[in-house]
Amino acid sequence: MGRISVELVPRSPEGLREDLQMIKDNIHGVDLINIPDLLRFETRSWQGAAIAQDFYPAVMPHIRAIDVDLTQPLAMRPELRQSGITEVLVIEGDPPQDMSHKFYPTVTTDVIQKFHQEMPEVKVYAGIDQYRGSMRQELYRIQRKLQAGAVGFFTQPFFDMRLLEMYADMLQGQNVYWGITPIASERSKSYWELKNNVIFPRDFEPTLEWSIYFGRKVKGFIETTGDNLYLMPIKGNLQAYLEGILGSQPE
Repeated sequence: MGRISVELVPRSPEGLREDLQMIKDNIHGVDLINIPDLLRFETRSWQGAAIAQDFYPAVMPHIRAIDVDLTQPLAMRPELRQSGITEVLVIEGDPPQDMSHKFYPTVTTDVIQKFHQEMPEVKVYAGIDQYRGSMRQELYRIQRKLQAGAVGFFTQPFFDMRLLEMYADMLQGQNVYWGITPIASERSKSYWELKNNVIFPRDFEPTLEWSIYFGRKVKGFIETTGDNLYLMPIKGNLQAYLEGILGSQPE
């Protein structure tokens, strides 16, 4: 089995440290911490990743392509180098709700290449969105990102083993982190259906129990393939979800 990554939202430095301490004290097998870049919070992803380094040596901030001005040096480069961060995940990014935040028509492949030019010591990962179009279209995007220099991929969360197995067959030999996330309410289910075009399998239930059950199935699958696991416990009982899938630390 490859690495296990947990995504933690940096709502505040204090809250992030509490989550990191809880995971370090209670959860077994975590190798990597991912920090998304959410504009509604003051802590940027690379700042949150620097905090996470106090708990885990392997950290990965998310970089939003639409925030990158290609005519200027990478704005986060000084802080990344100061922290010694050597892995990033480049995503497209959604336009900000606050239009005072400037953004650019930059695409992920441009940013991947820019990192190679300005920070060649950094390994750049890219995203896979298995819901935005056909598999053929997504495979084309994946190939473009590989040509730009991506060393691996993080997927959107899966909820159906059949779809995951199809993508795993298509991406055999690639360095992939297979995503999962808990859904514990009808409201959350509707969000994924309307916002991300997810079609849930017939046996799906919007409960923590079902999310843990499915997460354990995905973990079992990647243990046979040698791939990586990417847990995104965005809301809800962080400890219960992670312990349910990964188990607790040995006494």
